[in-house]
Amino acid sequence: MKSYDVIVIGAGPAGIFTALELAATNLRVLVVEKGHDIGARVKANADRSTPLDERRRNIVCGWGGAGAFSDGKLTLTTEYGGNLDDYMSKADLQKEIDYVDDIYCRFGGADRKVYGDERADEIHQLKMRAAAADLALIPARIRHLGTDVNAEILAAMREAVAGKIEVRCDTEITEILVENGVLRGIRIGDECIETRYLVAAPGREGSEWFVGEAHKLGLSLSSNAVDIGVRVELPAEVFQPITDIVYESKLLYYSRSFDDRVRTFCMNPNGFVVTENNGGLMTVNGHSFAHKKSSNTNFALLVSKCFTEPFKEPITYGKSIAGLANLLGGGPIVQRLGDLRDGRRSTPERIRRGLVQPTMPSATPGDLSLVLPYRHLVDIMEMFEALDAVAPGTNSRHTLLYGVEVKFYSSRLQLSDTLETEIPNFFAIGDGAGITRGLIQASVAGVIVAREIKARNSKKE
Repeated sequence: MKSYDVIVIGAGPAGIFTALELAATNLRVLVVEKGHDIGARVKANADRSTPLDERRRNIVCGWGGAGAFSDGKLTLTTEYGGNLDDYMSKADLQKEIDYVDDIYCRFGGADRKVYGDERADEIHQLKMRAAAADLALIPARIRHLGTDVNAEILAAMREAVAGKIEVRCDTEITEILVENGVLRGIRIGDECIETRYLVAAPGREGSEWFVGEAHKLGLSLSSNAVDIGVRVELPAEVFQPITDIVYESKLLYYSRSFDDRVRTFCMNPNGFVVTENNGGLMTVNGHSFAHKKSSNTNFALLVSKCFTEPFKEPITYGKSIAGLANLLGGGPIVQRLGDLRDGRRSTPERIRRGLVQPTMPSATPGDLSLVLPYRHLVDIMEMFEALDAVAPGTNSRHTLLYGVEVKFYSSRLQLSDTLETEIPNFFAIGDGAGITRGLIQASVAGVIVAREIKARNSKKE
């Protein structure tokens, strides 16, 4: 039977940074990833002859995780992007964020602009305008890598660990092996592999499988919220007074009707709306590139809902709504805001006559009111009114809405300050463990666990 000192499940940012930290040790490390290696991912993504289902799956699986073909925004703040400040002080978290940012810079991100370092007076004015519209603006320092540069950085990281650790791509783990509360290893089909330390970083794509394994192992879980909404696309000039200053503007609103939390997410100036495959369901997302621009800006408007007893399946709830959009539209639906407001579906002709030309022409013109729950629609329409006070033109009838966008957050495991589960030497990190929601904090989580493993290994030697 094969054995390793450390096995890492998943090669997203959390798994990659675990591997980078352990590559300089004498530990025998195996990274198992069910998607393609980065070279194969880039090739499959560029090759239009690749079957559509394979290309879509390739977007969320493989070396680099679901963020490999994202717009590569590094959120250099502790205010959002995850919950690691539950396990350490904000000051310590900021130090780790800076450390991880330095690594991204070393692998090719050094010349990518950081937004939010200056223009404090203008940010203050933006906050005042937002507050007058019942919005809270949370500025953040953002290093924007771009989708194209992000893929180059991930390829450089892959090369850096080559020959130092073993990486098995296109390999899916069947089971986590624990006997009488003691970690034993993993199963891949009929093959059992032993390990001293296990780091689970399955990402969002593997979150449902991981929750199932956690239930079988008797680990304590709590439900996270599910975010459901739309991706908004409008002329870049509308949000330019904001994006030129803070780039990623996080705007929070609590609806008058239901007191629900609504927020902007994943702002992409001059970006593109894209499809995202979530286990066969087509949802929407947004990208922006370093060297390719559109005339539009896109961002998500998401309504957050936490469920209480007896319901404990927020991911299933989100997928059911995404499935309804797929049923009606054969994939994502696009609708003009004016058509939604007037209670009618958008047609191809109405989309063509609009002032905003879609960057995702494959979306089906339709009616999002047949998909989104009434409560979510009311929250979103209120949010548009508030945003229009800060960025006039947002509430235009020509603004495009793509649906649905759903952010699935795994149930959150009970973890120690070193991100260890209730089973000794078994760690859980990243978005798949429900504790991070972005590239930077997922990367930081990998560093934290790798350091803990190195420290424990040193004590044994």
